[in-house]
Amino acid sequence: MTWYIVRRLAISAVVLLGISAIVFFLLHVVSDDPGRVVLGQRASPEAVADFNREHGFDRPVVVQYLSYLDQLAHGDLGRSYKLNENVATVLGQHAARSAMLSLAGLLIALLIAVPLGILQAVRKGRAVDRATTAVSYVLYATPSFLLGLVLIAVFSQTLPLFPAEASSSHSAWVVFTDPRAMALPVITLAVTSVAIFSQYQRSSALEQLGQDYIRVARAKGLPERLVLRRHLLRNACLPLITLVGTLVPSLLAGNLIVESLFNYPGLGLLFLNSLQQEDYPVLLAYTLIGGVLTVAGSFGADLAVAAADRRIELEK
Repeated sequence: MTWYIVRRLAISAVVLLGISAIVFFLLHVVSDDPGRVVLGQRASPEAVADFNREHGFDRPVVVQYLSYLDQLAHGDLGRSYKLNENVATVLGQHAARSAMLSLAGLLIALLIAVPLGILQAVRKGRAVDRATTAVSYVLYATPSFLLGLVLIAVFSQTLPLFPAEASSSHSAWVVFTDPRAMALPVITLAVTSVAIFSQYQRSSALEQLGQDYIRVARAKGLPERLVLRRHLLRNACLPLITLVGTLVPSLLAGNLIVESLFNYPGLGLLFLNSLQQEDYPVLLAYTLIGGVLTVAGSFGADLAVAAADRRIELEK
């Protein structure tokens, strides 16, 4: 177990190193004159040259990258020249709000998708299974921005139940303290996940329903409700744990769309603003966060599955 964790952490470090290198060099190709981007087109060539020299942008790109790695090793993500703040500080101000939005959407999606998927499996081929499966496919194929626009049109314009714009509060807990203002962003983020999770849960539950332990439990005369709750639910949810871990980065991407649509001050909106302003230190840090979430999600899912199912033995 210990060796497995050490080996996975080493692989994760190599993956993150590769991600940082690719993104760093791509951003360097996109903008080979950071001084001009930061100071603007009206800045004199002398001022641009001085800026590049002061911040090391006149050095070879490999040297710049090694310097950036040294900064990362010391916990320094760089400085946003557009916002005139440390990138770590900027990200810290927005990360908690995005995390709470993702958490709320994920919890709602799981609370709906798990029982829905099991219901579909138990009622396989019946009207409820066909109807929910069809709806899931439609929702899965619907882009998040389109779904959000439809929700705004219906529940904000036609039926003025919720505001069209998310709360502008900078509190990380606004999702829970002002649920009315955050209802549409959370629903938009959750609906697509429900479509994915429910179909995955359905397939897993169908596979488990054909196993011998389910037949034995039913043969003993146990009530169907007890069979589903005690025997089916836990084993059918194991593959879903892995799926949730691998989809953690997609929540970050989903936040980007949802936050920009509802003008919610989180990491997604920060990324879009930084992209428009060509604030490359923030863009690089945001991409690294995505890489960390990808690696951590996959690693955490493996450990969670192993902890939930004692039959699974991690590589020694």
